[in-house]
Amino acid sequence: MKKRPLIILIVVLLLFLISTQAFANSEISAFGKKITISDTENKGGYVTSIKIMILLTILSFAPAILLTMTCFTRIIIVLHFIRTALGTQQTPPNRVLIGLALFLTLFVMAPIATDINDNALKPYMKDEITQNEALDKAITPIRDYMLKYTRNKDLALFVNIADVKEVSNIDDVPTVALIPAFIISEIKTAFQIGFLIFIPFLVIDMVVASTLMSMGMMMLPPVMISLPFKLLLFVMVDGWNILIKSLILGFK
Repeated sequence: MKKRPLIILIVVLLLFLISTQAFANSEISAFGKKITISDTENKGGYVTSIKIMILLTILSFAPAILLTMTCFTRIIIVLHFIRTALGTQQTPPNRVLIGLALFLTLFVMAPIATDINDNALKPYMKDEITQNEALDKAITPIRDYMLKYTRNKDLALFVNIADVKEVSNIDDVPTVALIPAFIISEIKTAFQIGFLIFIPFLVIDMVVASTLMSMGMMMLPPVMISLPFKLLLFVMVDGWNILIKSLILGFK
């Protein structure tokens, strides 16, 4: 049942493509005059319907690209770590954290998006370059970004698994090996940041728990007492400003 919307979308796209091709280079009579429909301005290239289908295909992969090939992974993991360290359960809510991570990602990736738009998308829409050239120009800045934040050990792991025989320079690394290497590198970096985030809040929990034990209040949950102190500490040091600043500067 879950596959029906995808099947319907594919059928609609195929019907749209067939109908566009059927009416191309044809004549329609209206009000005693003949109207010729043809695609004379794009001879030898892709027709508009195929370009639309390619664009829709790329857009369908946009969530996967956002989650795996940008800084979104590191940011959202760190934001969840800070919420867990504070012990505030579902505050801030998941939607707020995801929205914050999304806009921080757009802020960090804006120069790369501008580069792709100026050097790949616009020339391709103006038929100045071919589709393959546009893809090469679009993937180059993304590869450069991922290579900058990918550990050599992680990259070597997937290159060896992919059984790539000759890698004379970094351009010989296949993108299918670079993407998972970048993902696990980002996850490791996020966990390292999360460890540093937990340390001050763990100290507060230990102090509160020790104090309650010494006072004989074993039945009182330490979390109820430590939570206000952790919130007070986080607010007094302007924690959100420091955290977001550290995350953004980590990508500069």
